[in-house]
Amino acid sequence: MLAVALSGCAAGGMAGGGDPLPSWNEGPAKQAIVDFVRDVTRDGSANFVPPGQRIATFDNDGTLWVEQPIYTQFAFMIDQLKAAKPRPEWASNPVYKALMANDLKGAMAQGEKPLLGLLLQANSGMSVDDYDKAVRQWFATQRHPTLNRPYTQAVYQPQIELLKYLRANGFKTFIVSGGTMEAMRPWAEEVYGIPPEQVVGSTQTIKYDVATGKLMREPSLFFLDDGPGKPVGINLHIGQRPILAFGNSDGDMQMLEYTTAGAGRRLGLIVHHDDAQREFAYDRQSAMGKLDKALDAAPRNQWIVVSMKKDWKQIFPEAR
Repeated sequence: MLAVALSGCAAGGMAGGGDPLPSWNEGPAKQAIVDFVRDVTRDGSANFVPPGQRIATFDNDGTLWVEQPIYTQFAFMIDQLKAAKPRPEWASNPVYKALMANDLKGAMAQGEKPLLGLLLQANSGMSVDDYDKAVRQWFATQRHPTLNRPYTQAVYQPQIELLKYLRANGFKTFIVSGGTMEAMRPWAEEVYGIPPEQVVGSTQTIKYDVATGKLMREPSLFFLDDGPGKPVGINLHIGQRPILAFGNSDGDMQMLEYTTAGAGRRLGLIVHHDDAQREFAYDRQSAMGKLDKALDAAPRNQWIVVSMKKDWKQIFPEAR
């Protein structure tokens, strides 16, 4: 079974005299969230939003959990690649050679697209059910390389609280991530309280095999749910424009734009990774989770930039 991230107030509701967000420091970011939720849920408010329209979307990597030093799904896929039977065409592939030498920096230097292409090949040829089992097994046994905790506990306690707070106020919470749905759905409900049907993400091409009655994974990407793909994914899978969106990188910029461009009161938020002591510090020059254009766009769009260092009292759940 996956290690459950929900702990303390995240699992038990309000704490600290009724504070629904005890891991958030008092300040403009926390106040903006509370004011927004109160305004859109209060009967008689000019900005009241019916429960069925209270849609909140969250990026996953870097927004709900750690994405450094490499996206968690990439770490999973690399382990699968190393365990796979080598193919002749991989022998001359510089990405493959770097990964086999445990040279992650060298593999990343080839570019994200060549790396992803190779990893998709290694993640193909198995049924959807077998892939689901592989995901569950990996997350049940692997730990983050520097935090030394299970990946499912490398999640952000303030965000776990926020998800719960929103749902307690009639919101439906969705993950909208560049990661694949198939790699997130097996554990998202246990860790975030978000059921599989509320996980929107990229997806590998899947084909139905009539002879076996199985869904089989193909070595290509069917849909990329990142950047301008995120509003498309939201439309396809949710069918409503969110009223709240939370991201952390330039890959979330279009989701934030789409959300806050709608009529009525809206809220856009960005996690700024500026805490090298408790997590990681990175933004404009990062290979993972680059935050550059969206950071510049935040003031003019009235998006709230959440400082991990200043706004979060606690980063991770208590170790289990």
